[in-house]
Formats: sequence, structure tokens, C-alpha cells
Amino acid sequence: MFDIKKTNILLAMAGAAVLMAGTPVLAQDAPAPAADPAAVAAAPAADAVAAAPAAAPAADAADPAVVGGENHGKMTPASMFMDADPVVKTVMVGLLLASVFTWVLLLIKIFEFGSLNRKTDQFLESFRQTRTIADMRKVATADEFDGNPLADMAAAATDEIELSRQAGLSVTGDHADSALMRSQQAVAAVQAGLAKRLSGGQQFLASVGSTGPFIGLFGTVYGIMNSFIGIANTNTTNLAVVAPGIAEALLATGIGLFAAIPAVIFYNYFNTRISAYGTRSDGFSAELTNAISRNLDKGA
Repeated sequence: MFDIKKTNILLAMAGAAVLMAGTPVLAQDAPAPAADPAAVAAAPAADAVAAAPAAAPAADAADPAVVGGENHGKMTPASMFMDADPVVKTVMVGLLLASVFTWVLLLIKIFEFGSLNRKTDQFLESFRQTRTIADMRKVATADEFDGNPLADMAAAATDEIELSRQAGLSVTGDHADSALMRSQQAVAAVQAGLAKRLSGGQQFLASVGSTGPFIGLFGTVYGIMNSFIGIANTNTTNLAVVAPGIAEALLATGIGLFAAIPAVIFYNYFNTRISAYGTRSDGFSAELTNAISRNLDKGA
């Protein structure tokens, strides 16, 4: 019994010694304790939060104007025109063409009135040097004054006197008044077509000036309608998303005004010049009547 106890004590002491000797080795070779899963998951999130402020400026610097997947940072009239709805784009093209024609018409009529007044001055200088109805007719029908309104008036009046003579009618004495009246009616017939002759292009200018803003407004209304449809479809009221479409629509009204304002100015300007030439023709009509009446009274 004693031997058994002794043996047990020795075995216990040997086991304790082995345990004490193996503890440092086990401590060194033992694997590191498992990391806490919550801590592991929190570490990347913390890193992402720390990196976000630095990444945001970099993203903004790379593309500062991306809104809704489209680049609207540098909007110009050309880019807005290219991005516009086909209907709005058609309105813009029509208004731009009308504006081009308006400016072309301005140049044409400026040259037309300049040439008209210059040739009229030359005709009046030659007409006032005549002494007989035959001389008046010769100057009025000269090739250099072909197409001049005042020359046409003088030609019509002198032709009527000549036709009366060829018909065997007396154009002097007691019949001078009848001959003079017929010549005045011939002049009035030429004057009646003068306004229409000089007002070429005025109807176009009036149409562009009166309808241009409304045509542009139609394009604007249509474009804004599409923008509101886009708001309904995307369920967003972010102004940065819908502003480009509204800007494109408003461009149509701007182009309409750009076409209409010069057209109205040019229309009024040429109306004034037409009225001035009409007054000049009225004055020449009175001068022509007096010259013919003097010659008829002289029997020329």
C-alpha cells in the first residue's frame, strides 16, 4: 500500500515537472487568439470613412459636372441646340433661317433704295432741263432711266398726250384741260403700283416680326412640357437634372426674339423710306402736271 502511494506521488511529481517544463514552449508555439469578428468588420468601415473625405475631392476634381449621368457643366447655345428635342430643334432651325433671310433682305433693300434714289436724282436733273413735251418723253424713255418710277410716270403722261394727237384730238386751247386730265390719270395709274413695287419683302419682315416670338414660345412650351414629363418619370425634383431641358426650351424663345426684333426694326425703317419716296413721287406728279399744262397752253 505504501509502495502504491509512493508510486502515485512520484508520478504526480514527474507530471508536474513535465508540465512546468513544457509551458514556455506551448506559449510560444500556440497560435494567436482569434480576432473578434465585430472588430474585424469595423476596421474596413473605419478605413473607408477615413478615406472618403480624401476620395471625394479627387472625384470632384476628376469630373465636377456630372449630374444624373450626363455632363451639363459647360452648356453653350450650340450644345443646347444639339441636345434639344427634334420638335424644338425644328423650331430653332426655322427661326434661324428666317433671321438669315431678314438680314439678306436688309442688304438687298438698302442697295435697292440707294440705287433708286441715285437714279431718281439723275432723272430729275435731266427732266428739269427739257422745254417741250417731246423732250420730256425722250428723257423719260431713255434706257438709262428704264424702270425708274418717276421716269415711268413722265413716260405715261407724255405717251397719253402723244396718243391723243395721233387720234386726231386737239390737246390745246379749249381741249387742253381734257388732255391734261387724261395725262394725270395715266400718272395715277403708275403711282397706284408704286407702293406695291417698293414694298417687296415687307410682308416677310412683318410676318417674322409678328410671329417669331410666338413660334419660339411654342418651342419653349413643348420643351418645358418634356422636362416635366421627365420629372414625372424619374420621380425627382432635383433642379440640376431638369435644368438643362428647360434651358434648351428657353433657347427657342431667345432665337424667336433674335429673329423678330431686327425684322420689326427693318420693317419700320423701310416703311419710312417707302413713304418718303411716295411723297417725292407726289411732288413730281404736281411738277409734271404743271410742265405739261404750260406746254399745252403754249401749243407745244
